[in-house]
Parts: sequence; C-alpha cells; structure tokens
Amino acid sequence: MSGTAAAGLETTDVILRDGSTLRLRAPVAEDADALLEFFGRLSEHSRYLRFHGFPALGPHLVEPLLEPDWQERGALLGSLDGRIVAVANWVRLRDPRAAEVAFAVGDEFQRRGIGTRLLERLATRAAGAGIEEFVAEVLHENDTMLGVFRNAGFAVTRAGERGELEIRLAIAPTDAYREQVAERDHVAVRASLEPFFHPRSVAVVGASKRRGSIGGELFRNVLGGDFAGSAYPVNRKGDSVAGVHGYTGVGEIAEQVDLAVICLPGELVFDAAEEALAAGVRALVVISAGFAETGSDGAERQHRLLALVRSHGARLLGPNCLGIASTAVRLNATFAPRSFPPGKIGFSSQSGALGLALLERAEASGLGVTSFVSIGNKADVSSNDLLEWWEDDDATELVVLYLESFGNPRAFARIARRLARRKPILALKGGTTRAGVRAAGSHTAALAGSDAAADALFAHAGVTRARTLDELIDVASLLSAQPVPRGRRVAVVTNAGGLGILAADACEAAGLELPPPSEATRAALAAVMPSEGSAANPFDMLGGANAESFEQALPPVLADPAFDAAIVLFVPTVGTDEEAVGAAISRAAAAAGDKPVLCAFLSAKGAPASLQSVAQVPSFAYPEAAAKALGRAVERGEWLRSPAGAVPELECERDAARAVVREALASGSDWLEPEQTRRLLDAYGLPLVPERLAATPDAAVEAADELGYPAVVKTAVAGAHKTEQGGVILDLGDGDAVRAAAEKIGGPVLVQPFVRGGAELLAGAVQDPVFGPLIAFGPGGVLAELIGEAQFRLAPLTDLDAGELVHSGKAGRLVAGFRGAPPADEAAVVDLLLRLSLLAEDLPEVVELDLNPVLALPDRCFAVDARVRVAEHGRSHRTKSW
Repeated sequence: MSGTAAAGLETTDVILRDGSTLRLRAPVAEDADALLEFFGRLSEHSRYLRFHGFPALGPHLVEPLLEPDWQERGALLGSLDGRIVAVANWVRLRDPRAAEVAFAVGDEFQRRGIGTRLLERLATRAAGAGIEEFVAEVLHENDTMLGVFRNAGFAVTRAGERGELEIRLAIAPTDAYREQVAERDHVAVRASLEPFFHPRSVAVVGASKRRGSIGGELFRNVLGGDFAGSAYPVNRKGDSVAGVHGYTGVGEIAEQVDLAVICLPGELVFDAAEEALAAGVRALVVISAGFAETGSDGAERQHRLLALVRSHGARLLGPNCLGIASTAVRLNATFAPRSFPPGKIGFSSQSGALGLALLERAEASGLGVTSFVSIGNKADVSSNDLLEWWEDDDATELVVLYLESFGNPRAFARIARRLARRKPILALKGGTTRAGVRAAGSHTAALAGSDAAADALFAHAGVTRARTLDELIDVASLLSAQPVPRGRRVAVVTNAGGLGILAADACEAAGLELPPPSEATRAALAAVMPSEGSAANPFDMLGGANAESFEQALPPVLADPAFDAAIVLFVPTVGTDEEAVGAAISRAAAAAGDKPVLCAFLSAKGAPASLQSVAQVPSFAYPEAAAKALGRAVERGEWLRSPAGAVPELECERDAARAVVREALASGSDWLEPEQTRRLLDAYGLPLVPERLAATPDAAVEAADELGYPAVVKTAVAGAHKTEQGGVILDLGDGDAVRAAAEKIGGPVLVQPFVRGGAELLAGAVQDPVFGPLIAFGPGGVLAELIGEAQFRLAPLTDLDAGELVHSGKAGRLVAGFRGAPPADEAAVVDLLLRLSLLAEDLPEVVELDLNPVLALPDRCFAVDARVRVAEHGRSHRTKSW
C-alpha cells in the first residue's frame, strides 16, 4: 500500500492477515501523551516483557521514540481507527552496522501480524541508514516476540539459554525473506477483499426509488441478480426501493453490513463513507465521479476519502467506477444493463464503459465471468490486489485485464509472474500512442508509462498482450477452451483452397509454421480425400467436403507428431449439414489430447452449437483471427516452458561508481564528461574502446600515434550527438589527417583507434519514472532510430533475459552473422547487457545511458561511443502500492 500524507506526516498503510489496514508513521512530539496512554493500557505482563521490568510511566519513557532522525534512531507507531495499537523502534549501537530493536503491541491486538509488519518497515528504513543487523534482548518467556523474529524471514542467530536471549537478525533482504513477505501480502490482501467478492449483506447508499437514477438502478440490479445475501437501500428519506424497506443511514441497519456501495454526488461521498465506516463496514465501492479524474480539487477530495477509509482499516474500490459483480454470490452491484453470465474469467477494467463493451463481446462469444471489477481511479484496490484474489479462486481459470496505467509495475510483475504460471493472464492496455496517453490521463487521472516499458513488463511477467478488443476476446476464447500448444507447427484443414492460402499467410505473420505431414498421414488422407484435393499443408478437401470428410481426415492429421495444433476452416455449401460438420470437428478435437483445435466457421448463421458438443472448439470470424490467437497461445506455451533464469553476481566497484555520480551531481552538470563516463563504465566492467582526450590538434596527433592508425577524432563535448553535429571524423590514416580533423571539430577532442568490421549494436539504460530501470538492445550506429526495433526489458536482467535479447529480433540476426558476416561473441554481448543492467539497478541517478554503437566482433565486444546523463532520482517505482 502506498504512502500518504496526514497532518504533514508521511504515513504507510499495510494490510494485516485479517484484512484490516494498519497505519504506520513516525511518532512526533504531539504523540507523547497518546504513547503514554498506550503504554498505560498494556497489561503488566506485556509491560514487563517490553521493558524487562516495571518502569514508571512518564515523559522519559516516550521521549526516545519521538521525532526519529532515521540515522541514529528510528521509530514507527501503528494505529487502527485513529488509536495507537503498537510501537517499535531501533537505536544504532556502538558498532555502526548494528541497531537494537524493540516492540510493543497492545494486548488485544497481538497475534494479528502487527509486530511482523512493523519489523518489515523498520528493517527497510534502517537498511537505508546503513544498518545491517538488528539486535534484540528478549526475555526467554516472550514467545510472541520470538515468533515474530523467527517467522519474519530474516536470517536469525540466538544466544543465551535462560533469562534474556540475544537475538540477531541480518536485515538484508534475501530471496527467502522476499518470499515470506510476498506470502504475508497475499494472505492479507485476500482477506481484505473477501467482503467485496463474498458479502453476506450489501447496502446501496443513494438508492433512490426514482427509476433511471444510478443508485436506484444499481440496487434493482442487486435484487434482479438474485443476490445470495441481504440487500438494503439507503437514501435521505429512508424510502423503500423496489418493495424493500429503506433506511436513512447504514447505522440504522440491524444486520452487520459487509459491503456498502455509494452512489451520491462527489461532494456528499465523504460523509456517507464516514457514516458507513463508523457502522463497521469494511468494504466500500464508490461509484460517484468528481474525484482525481476532475483535477486538483477532486484529487484532494479523493485523498481525504482514502485517508478516511484507511484510518478505519477498510478497503475502497473506485471512486469513479462502474461497480463489482461476483457470480459466486450472484452479486451484480453495477449499473450494467443486465447481469453477467457465469463462467471462468476474472475480469478487471480501468474503464467501466469499455469493460461493459468487452463483456458484451465476450458474452456473444460464449464467455462468462466469475467476477467483474471496475477499478476506476483505483485509489486503493488495484489490479495487483485482484490478481492476488484470483490466484486462489478455483473458479477463476483465466484473468482478463483492461489497463490504462500501472500504480506499482514492479509489484504487478511479481504477482502476475507467479499467477501466470498457473492461469493465463490476458491484458489490453490503453494509452499506447501519444493521443491515447493524453486520453488515458484525462479519463482516469492516470499517467501512462511508455508502451515499450509496458511490453517489457508483460514479457517479464508472462502476461499475454492483445492489441485490440477483438484479439483479446479471440485469445480468451482459445485459452479458456483448448490446451496450450506445445510448439509452433500448425496443420490447416479446409474445404476452400483460398481460405487455406489466407490462413497460411496469417500463420506465417503470427510466427507459426506449416510443416509438411508425415508419409503415413499423406497415405491416410489419400484414402479419404478426393484425388483433386491437396494432402499437403494446407489440406484442401475441396468444396464438396461434408461431416464424414472431416470425420475421416482430422484424426490422422491430429495424430501426426509433425503438428502441434490445427486450424479447421469451413465454408458451407449447398446441401451441407452445418451442425453435423461442427459435431465432427468437436469429436476430433476431443480425441486430439493436448493439441488445440481452432475453427473458422464462415457461415451466415454463425458457428453451430455442435462445435461445443463434445470438446469446446472456439470459432473465429476469419482465418487471420484464428492464426493470431494461436500465435499468442504459442507465446504463452513458450513462456511456461522457459526456466526462470537467475540474476548473476558480477564483480563491480560500486563505491567508485557512486563517487562519479556524486561528483557530477555536485558540479550541477547533467551529462558526464568523457573522463567521468569512462570511470563509471570501468567500475562496472563495461568495455569501452581505448581513447585519449586531446586539448589541442598537436595533442590529438600524439594520441593517434600512441593508439595507432587509422584513427577517429570526436568532439569531447559532454552529451553531444556527435554525428548529427558533425562532431566525428572516421578512418584518419595519418597525423596530418588527424590534425585537420581536430582543427575542424574544434575544442578538446577524443581520439580513438578506428575499428573495422563487427556488428553495430545499441545497448542502453533509462530510468522510467513509472517502471524503473529499463534495458534497451537493438541495431546500432547512425541509423539506429531509423532501423528501430530496439527491445526493452526490466532490470535486473536474468541470464536468460540477456540471452533472449541477444538472440531475438534484428539485433539477434546481426549477432548471429548477417549475410555472410562472422558471428559475434554472444557471451561478451550477454555479459555487457548484464553489467549494464546491474549499473542501472544500482544507480537510479543514471537516468540515461547510451552505448552506441557497440561493436560486436567474433572474439569480443566494446562500446565505441557512450553518453551518460545523471539527475537526482527518487525511487518511486519501488514503493509499495496495493
């Protein structure tokens, strides 16, 4: 959960394992009395365990906790419903790498995970101050605190047997610790969302008896969907709605309300939410607009609403959303025109109206949902939360997302990557063009990250990205009905030769292959197909093919190990029984085992119901749609079969690199000077061609004599685009040519040896303000932007990420040896990318780094030119956001 501000104080909200929200912040002087009251409320036993005795309650007890400087001491207090329920602090010891840590949790709030959440946040802040180890003196009988330390996930050492125990925790985050935190997050988020998806009672605030009003129609939708629980209308006069007794406030309702849906003008939402929360509601859906999407005043209103919700330990869906539907309890708390068909898709949309349009298309394709969630401005509940929910929801077999922005892309990547191993995730992202980005910002008050960054995120997380609504539905239809293909080899079976040719072209465009059949398959088909037909691939059975034809031809094709999938194309002809043909295709698909079967049934009547009679065979409008959907399914299969990879440990000189960055920032310059650039790259082992800085033409000649001819002379102006500015002259054969070049360029110059041959590549890093560090790799040289096709990946790169970049796209063809050129040293290029990734991850102040070109030779690679820009850079992409 992201940090917010309250009364000028930075706060952090964390979810506990029971689903409630704990607010954390540093204690200030004004908290002294409240802290004394907190310690006074502790039982004698709890005070004894905390202080190892019974100290007098006075200012001296709380003063060390107030106004922490986060260098020598740190402290956090936790509150629920505005009341302090826990406090924890650390103090640096004589060994500057260690700090003593202590905790106190109110008796009635123990065993809810509060101490563990405090420890997580304290450790993060302490590590930022250079603390490597927490030390705690714990009484032997303090089982609760010992359990917190034992279960946190840190490496723990313990000394002492009786009385006091000394516990030491190495607080550097390890993989094991991150897994523990992720599991705690998962359990907590799931618990917090329970009242949204399985409410026993729902109140609709703003439910009017007037037909056509949003609140009234939403309440009628709840009733019309046959909600499994109790539903209550709430309005100003307490009027009954649709025959159900009304109330003037949620507090009047005798039953505990699990979920409140607010449909009021924006300026009235806060008071309604406050009344519902005071009545014990822990899940709010705010349909109302007038919040962050409208500008600064609306953003402030949204901020106040979220602070209110979190102060009560509750969760908020919206505002500015369409609502939520959950078929598990037959809940339709939306103002959609009708209920949602049940199925196996969990669907989230950042745009309510687009979500409805998508559901209309999905229903027409025979797809249904387990739940539909319109997240709107996603002030609190986001796609990340919903992924956590659907991960353990057995009824949800497929997740579909419409996104316009990412709150915390790193958390999205971590959660989605885990979920995608078990269930497909399909995503359609708006804001992919400059116009789309502007529209996304005004529509949902969101700042969209770059499309290349989104591609990198989806590729890392195993999310299948669709580019259009039609493609999203097509891929969902395939993955919800058929197995994931084992490879790219496709058989096309048709009764129309022209369609077969179109399908073959579409398959090639989708990266699929149409291999020939085995001889055994040819022989089997020859016995059942007309002699004029084609037993090659595509298999053309001609226009007279009927149900019997498909019944006989499909089994040998699907049994052929040469194929991983089949696309069946059919155009009805006079006298053909379409239902019988559909049934034949469905029976063949059922016997195909793990090979998916797709169909393009081009009939004016649409696909026959018999296609679903035995196996669920998805039907597509045209062959191109089927091929494109199958291509996406193949990509998913390849991702599932790929190993996870590992981030290698590489030797580097981080202190030296940080010194270069500090030096540049202190000087006020953006672009590093050539000498600074070389020092930075050297610190991370990034190879750069030998060069000398020459202040005069004569010095340039001396440098060329030393480095050898032919030579290159370049401008030494920091950050210059050398080619565009005429600042580079190549292939200089002697000293006179070097002197003339230096005089022409003017000023200090760089002199390098001129290296012939090798593939010209581009490698770079950029700090995206939303996604964090991205690594770019593609064709390089002066035509890099014109050639395009640079690919991006999120840092840190694994060894497999780097290898995939080096082997794919146009750059991969250059590395492999294009048009007779010798192959480049792949291992050297992979190592360069991994070191570049490490630098970008370690140094967020390096906001741009271009190595262009990188010359990749058969035995090595090195950068010929480098440009580095630095700036003060916050780590917003690494903050926690649910």
